Amino acid sequence: MNSPMTITLTPDVESRLVEQARNLGITPEQLALDTLRERFTPTVTPGQQPKPEETLADFLSSHIGVLHGNDTDSGRAGTPDSSSDKFAALLMEEYRRRQSGR
Repeated sequence: MNSPMTITLTPDVESRLVEQARNLGITPEQLALDTLRERFTPTVTPGQQPKPEETLADFLSSHIGVLHGNDTDSGRAGTPDSSSDKFAALLMEEYRRRQSGR
């Protein structure tokens, strides 16, 4: 394909394209090309591994921990809840599995 392609836009698509381009400070043509490239051109070069999707464990990794409550009625004040320990362990296991590529 050596010659440029012409695409006819419906009025509603054209007006949204023009509006978005104006908001971004670029031409409608540039926005259309950027959008099509993003959608149809792979961003991973041959031989390069794609970045794995971020998991919930990745997102929460800096927040994983145990909160200590002040539940004196249960007699467990200041002790971690076993279900929160299990949840944290599962999140860390998933995180490590993703990091190792398995």
